[in-house]
Order: sequence, then C-alpha cells, then structure tokens
Amino acid sequence: MSGHGTALPMIAHPSGPLQGVAEVPGDKSISHRALILGALSVGETRITGLLEGQDVLDTARAMRAFGAEVTQHGAGEWSVHGVGVGGFAEPDKVIDCGNSGTGVRLIMGAMATTDITATFTGDASLNKRPMGRVTEPLALFGAQAVGRRGGRLPLTLTGAAQPVPVRYSLPMPSAQVKSAVLLAGLNAPGETVVIEAEPTRDHTERMLRGFGATLEVGQAGDGRVITLVGQPELRGQVVAVPRDPSSAAFPVCAALMVPDSDILVPGVSQNPTRNGIFLTLQEMSADLVMENPRTEGGEPVADLRVRFSALRGIEVPPERAASMIDEYPVLAALAATAEGRTVMRGIKELRVKESDRIDAMARGLEACGVRVEETEDSLTVHGMARVPGGASVRTHLDHRIAMSFLCLGLAAKAPIRVDDGSPIATSFPVFERLMAALGASIAREDGTAASG
Repeated sequence: MSGHGTALPMIAHPSGPLQGVAEVPGDKSISHRALILGALSVGETRITGLLEGQDVLDTARAMRAFGAEVTQHGAGEWSVHGVGVGGFAEPDKVIDCGNSGTGVRLIMGAMATTDITATFTGDASLNKRPMGRVTEPLALFGAQAVGRRGGRLPLTLTGAAQPVPVRYSLPMPSAQVKSAVLLAGLNAPGETVVIEAEPTRDHTERMLRGFGATLEVGQAGDGRVITLVGQPELRGQVVAVPRDPSSAAFPVCAALMVPDSDILVPGVSQNPTRNGIFLTLQEMSADLVMENPRTEGGEPVADLRVRFSALRGIEVPPERAASMIDEYPVLAALAATAEGRTVMRGIKELRVKESDRIDAMARGLEACGVRVEETEDSLTVHGMARVPGGASVRTHLDHRIAMSFLCLGLAAKAPIRVDDGSPIATSFPVFERLMAALGASIAREDGTAASG
C-alpha cells in the first residue's frame, strides 16, 4: 500500500518509437530551497517553474506552519513573504513531510538554531529513513532531538536557544546534510564551516549567495571548504527554477532504449554537480547532444536532443556518484539493454534513500530476466539484446524505482508491472501524461485516468 493511500498498480507495454518534446517539471532540489530560503528572507520572493509535486507541496505547507506567507498564483508561479532569519514561529501541529527526505532534513536545519520546538513525521517510507545523520550535526549548534530508535521519525526537534557556530566534516557525501548544517548556520553567530571530501550538488551555496548571505568556497587538504557568515539579513529574490535533470533522465533513458526514438528535452539544468548521468550516457555511446547552452536563474541549462542508440556497458567512475546519485535506478534499467556489463561502484548511499535502491533494482531486474551482482556499495548489470520482462516488480514506495521499471517495460519483450506507482506524484506528477504524449504505452491497472 502507498504511503499516501491505496496502492496504484501500473503496467508498461513494449512501445513504438518515442517522438516529440518532453517538458519535464522544475528541479525538485531547487524548488525546496527556494521555498525555505524565501521563508527565511525579508520581503517577497517570487518563484517561477516551481515543481508542484507532493514533496515540494509538503515543504510549502511546512513553511506556512512556521509563519511564512506562501501563495500559489498560477502553474509553477508562487510567492513567499518571509519572516527573516531566526523568525520562524513555533508550529501548532505536527509537520508532515510526506515522502521527502530532502524536505524534512532541510527544514530541520532551517529551524535548529531558533528557540522553538517542532515535531516531524512522514509516510511509511520516510519514517524508515535515518535522521541521525542530520540531528547529530544539528546537536553541535545546541539543538535537541528525540525520535524513534535509530533516530527515525516521528521526531521532535527543539532548536538551540543560544546557538553556536560549528565546523563540521561530512562523514558521507550528502547534499541534504550539508544543506541542513548551512541553513542552521544562518542563525548562529560567527562562521559556520562545512567540509566535504567529495563535492555534492551546490544549489544551497548558489542560492544562499543569491539571497544575500556571505559565503565562501575554497579547497583544503581535506576537501571542499564552505564558510558561511551567520546572522545575515536575507532579501527576497526572483527565482527561476530550471528543469530537473533527475526527472529528465527518465524520458532520456526511455528514448535511448526504444528503437527509432527521437525526442527533445528543453531547458534541463546542467549544473556540474548534477550532470553526471548525462556524461555517463555519452560514455555509453548515447546519441545525446546538449543544444543551446545558456544560463537561467543562475544555473547552466541546455536542451537535450536524444535518439535511440546502441549502448555499451561501462564502469561508472565512483567519484561521479554524488553528481548522479538519484539517477542510478534508471541507469541500471538502461544498462540492462546495453551490450556488456555496466558496473556502478561507490553507491552505498542508495541503500538509505526512499528504499534500499540497490536491492530494489537488483531484485526487480532479476525478476525481468537480467543477471546482476551486488555488494554493499556496488551494482553490476549484465546487459542483453532484449530484456525478457514479463514481471511484476515491487517499488517499496519509491518513485524512482517505479519510473525506472516502467521505462524498461517500454523496451522489454513482455510488459513490466509495478505494484504501486502512486509515489511518482511526489517528484514527477506529470510523468504519465508526458510519457503518453511521446508515444509510451504506460497505463494504470485500476482503470483510472492519468493525472497531471
């Protein structure tokens, strides 16, 4: 059963060529951050292109609960009247972050240095995910957290009454943890320093500067050093959200798998901390061309022209993992159709996402007739000329597992079913409609029409 209600079984049938323009939604990571930084600013923030998936809507609702005025004006067009750094009010009710690990961890960071208390919960998937990786560094500021065993939700966080700045080295590459610490540092005096051995997505750093924070990034012997000066007055901004590369990966990989496909995916973020999937696809001999490169809203973007390709398996450099961590599920599905084996190492972070994504992809691919090998931090997929398919795959309440196998079903010999496609709405609410417009044969098995 879905974390939000009744399960929604879906099925993908072998399809003809995918053709047309795929306008994917706004970037989820930037959408979360735009709402949160808007709420921590003085004045009005105007946002265009906001992703209106359930994850981001849950963050918008949370910002209202903390006292910000958040208004939708039209499709993707929102405004936030903020309360300023340190201005969060104590919420009256429990903050339900649904399926969003990004949302709950960033919101915890944003409130951790304000003297208020809030209780957080989520759906069945989110309540299984580890929060200690965030609450432990937040405790260094003076925040106190009480949750279920293992630091899991539901969890109550009391912000520091007299916060102190911290210097924190990330024990794992995680943009969520880094961002939570930086957001907490906003209301701490002095300088908060975060050190990461491997660069992760840098949207928080870019946006903090854009909102008026003083932030410097440098290199030291132990990695990338980010220094934030606390207690700034952030000012409301105009934020244009680029299209999400993680969402774009699904129609891109589907087009590469289905013979004679030719699609255009316009305006996709090419942030160098997010574009690892596209570099990897090109190394696999994908006919993938970045057209019309430009800058929008402070982020590099390009239009992606994608044509069906005879792919070859590769070894993905492990140091690339942070720049494509959310794209490994669909890459694993694509690798099943490539010649030879594709080896993905350094990906143990996938085991603590919405599901254990290494295990979920391995079991699903095996059910579809694909040979795989896994270790604690790796997955190897042995490609074949045509994936047998014909399986029913468990998604474990994970939107990316669901979409990955639906894309693979378009290129398999026999249809592939997923047990629950309802979590897709958390990140890509127009997935069904967009894929159908390209010619994909994806349907719900409960008889209802596609939403979005």
